Amino acid sequence: MCFSANASFGSGLVLSAIGVASLAKVKHPAQIMFASIPLVFAVQQFSEGFLWLTLPYSDHVFLQQVITHIFLIFAQVLWPLWVPIAIILVEKEQTRKAFQKVLVGIGMLVAFYLGFCLYFYHVQAKIVGYHIYYEQDYPVVPRNFGGALYIVATIAPLFFSHVKRMWILGLTILTSYIVTAIFYDHYVVSVWCFFSSLISASVYFIMLEFKKLNKEDRSHQELAVTTRQPEKI
Repeated sequence: MCFSANASFGSGLVLSAIGVASLAKVKHPAQIMFASIPLVFAVQQFSEGFLWLTLPYSDHVFLQQVITHIFLIFAQVLWPLWVPIAIILVEKEQTRKAFQKVLVGIGMLVAFYLGFCLYFYHVQAKIVGYHIYYEQDYPVVPRNFGGALYIVATIAPLFFSHVKRMWILGLTILTSYIVTAIFYDHYVVSVWCFFSSLISASVYFIMLEFKKLNKEDRSHQELAVTTRQPEKI
């Protein structure tokens, strides 16, 4: 499979359209973060597209470093926070919400650690073959542990939602990670983000599920009001 600036910009454009369509389906402010996921992925893909354009030129080192950090902030710092918070905001069942608070806490720890490493350790992006390789000199043992917690923070919340289709999104993203880890071991950051961004298009269909759930909630509320009304004599 070949990746390029065109692939990044193309996916960014498609995700922008899907993100706008998803936001148009929002019926409650709590849904905004979740509906915005494709749009945020679009910005991330655009940043990697610009990185593709600058990396071949040695006189653009400063710009390369800036864009590299922007991409990695999205990939490693933003998503461990964004996903669990977005899911807990739309959760209605208190039991699930209690567990999701733990996942938000894990996400905060992961984001803090990776943000710390991103600031204090050397990172560099390189084009290797048809992929971008992100060289990150993070401490090995904490990095592996942090990587495992990253998976928990970004994928587990999707399996603990009351929304029926949410687990499918989680399973698809988890599968894409396994495939990426097996076939693109040295390019996991770039390739998995690309796959995940495309998969995030399904957020639009989950927003339709929210619409259905909202209608069912209104029906139950109307039924409850009707049954509480005193009988006329």
